[in-house]
Parts: sequence; structure tokens; C-alpha cells
Amino acid sequence: MASDDELEWPALGYETLPWVSRLGRGVAPRNQLRRHQGPYRAAVLPQIARRRPVLANDVLAEAEDASNEISRFDAEMSSEIAPFAAVLLRSESAASSQIENLTASARAIAEAELGSSSRRNAAQIVANTRAMEAAVALAEKLDGEAVLAMHRALLEASDPAEAGRWRREQVWVGGSSLGPHEADFVPPHHSRVEPAIDDLVDFMARNDLPILMHAAIAHAQFETIHPFTDGNGRTGRALLHSMLRNKGLTRAITVPVSAGLLTDTAAYFDALGSYRDGDPAPMVRQLSQASFNALANGRQLVAELREIRAGWGARITARRDSAVWRVADLLMRRPVVNAPLLIRELGITSGNIYRHVDQLVDGEVLTEFTDQRRNRAWRAAEVLTALDSFAARAGRRRLSG
Repeated sequence: MASDDELEWPALGYETLPWVSRLGRGVAPRNQLRRHQGPYRAAVLPQIARRRPVLANDVLAEAEDASNEISRFDAEMSSEIAPFAAVLLRSESAASSQIENLTASARAIAEAELGSSSRRNAAQIVANTRAMEAAVALAEKLDGEAVLAMHRALLEASDPAEAGRWRREQVWVGGSSLGPHEADFVPPHHSRVEPAIDDLVDFMARNDLPILMHAAIAHAQFETIHPFTDGNGRTGRALLHSMLRNKGLTRAITVPVSAGLLTDTAAYFDALGSYRDGDPAPMVRQLSQASFNALANGRQLVAELREIRAGWGARITARRDSAVWRVADLLMRRPVVNAPLLIRELGITSGNIYRHVDQLVDGEVLTEFTDQRRNRAWRAAEVLTALDSFAARAGRRRLSG
């Protein structure tokens, strides 16, 4: 039986630490430098591995309703022949990046998947997709090494020196780059990161908590540990999906909960603040509501893609056994294609690619946008529009690229 101490959810503690600035004179006015001298306060996380949160019945009921809807949606999508699982995972990756103010159009993201490096945000969103894929692949073993693998997949291209490594310095959120003294939140000292992760791993391994509540609290604890110099938010949301898969709430798809969180990011960050004050209920509510928002948005995206695919069936003139139909199916999850991609994904010989693609161009399914004899590429504009509409419904305010 749990003790009273184990039932009461703990707030953060704080410790005072010395601050030695690594910045030299002349980097800022003296009055600013003076404000970032002397000791600072950093968070100290209590252990949660054995604690059992006690939440109000209405909070638990909302989480249970959201869990039931997630399971229903997962079952619906698992019976689909169309590759909606890949579409939803990519959409979730883009939405998670948007929470970190990384925005890009569906076209820019799809072009980045082909290797275009002209748009930095799109390339980072593609890296986030790899992190999500790693999270799903590693779901059977939720441990520190799995978390490092997710982070490595996220940052290995943009920051190889830090990718897949726990931070080795103090970091802070908000305030000034000069020091942590005016920050909105100062996570634990880096010497405390690995013990805190070990405690979180033990908490995640439990099987005696409602799944959505369990995942929400684990996510909030991870974000509070802030174990990396960069990529904490995206890695933490990938970890959340890994937990949903590990506990069996999802089996076939990635529910785009980040798209649900985008509808009110201020409430999401406020919920993190409440968690740090010892109240996990707002974070559980946020994840429950985000799940409902995400499922409604995801269902609309799937319906639009089904309609687009059916419309193509009426416009494409090809035999039933033609590879043209396999290309059309691929476009549902890869709406920008080139010859190497078609060879790699579908095994189509290079001599037949243009014959198949030309039929899709004639049917106004594909449009070529390269205007060159080499490295030709095509896009399915209707699919890209549907993906951008999904992003707009999730709360994205602007698109770049």
C-alpha cells in the first residue's frame, strides 16, 4: 500500500549554485553584465518512480475518454490499405516542430525529404520525423539509451557534437543569453541529469497507472529535466509517442497530439509550470484535450486524402495491374517524388519511370516543377494542399517555403 508521501505529488525544489560567466568584457553593457553575476537558483527534481498521482475524477474520466478514442482511431487506421500511418507520423512531426516555432510548408518538407537543403526549417522537421520513427521503433525498450537514440536521430545532421549526448552544462529557458539569473525556468544542474533520467525510466516502466495520465506525467518530467542542450521539446514529444506504443494504447499509427497541443500552446506551457509546482492535473487535461483535437483533425485529413485518391482513380487511364497505381499510392505519403525515390520505394526500372509518371501528369495528378532534363521531380499538389490545411487547422499561423 502506498504511503501518504508516495501519493502526494511533489513540487520542485531549488538549490543555489555559483555562477561563473564564460563571457568576456565588452559583450554587453556593464549594467546588463552586473545582473548576471553571482549565485543563481536551479531546479532540483524529486524522485517520482514510486509515486502515484491522485487526480480528480473528472480529470481521470477525460483521460479515459481520450484513451478510448485513441484506441478506436488506431483500430480504424490499422484496417486501412492506404498508407495513412506514415502521413500521420509526418504530420505529427511537423506539428511538434511548430511548437518550437519551426515552420515549413508541406511542399518544403517533402522536397527536403528528397535531399533539398535550401530551407533549414524543413530539414529540421524531416529530422524530427526520423526522431518520431526512432521513438516508435524503440518503444519496446524505454530506457536512457532509447532516449539518446531519439535525440541522435533528431540532431545528428544539424548538431552532431551534441546529438545523442546528455548535456554537460547548465541551460535555462527564457531570459538572457548572458546567464540564468533572469530565466523563466532553470532546469537541474547537469550533474543531476542522468540520475533524474534513471528515475524517469523507472517511472515509465510501471504498469499500474492509466496510460494517458502516465504518458502526460512522464512527458512533463522529461521536459523539466531538460536533459539536452537543444531538442528537448521535440524529443520529449517523441518519447510520449513511444510510451503510448509501449503501453499498447496505439499499435498502428502515431496520433498527432502535437497538432492538438498547437491549438493552445500557452495552455501547454502553463500546464508544464503547474506540474513543476506539484500539480500534474493540467498536463493530463492538456494531453486529453489535445488528443480529441488531434483525432478530429486527423480524421478530416484522412477523409480528404481518401477523396483525392478516389478522384485520381477517375482521371488515371491505366490497366489495373499497371505500376502507375502503385505510384499513385506512394504519393499519398510522399507527395514529392523523383526517379531515384520511385526506383528505391517501388522497384520500378529506370526505363519505365517516365512512362508511368507521364500518365499521372496527363491525369493532372502530378506536376513537374524542375524544368530540367536531369534530376527531374514532380509534386502532387492536391496532397500538399491537404497537408497544409491540416497544419492550418492545428493552429499554424504562417508557412515558410
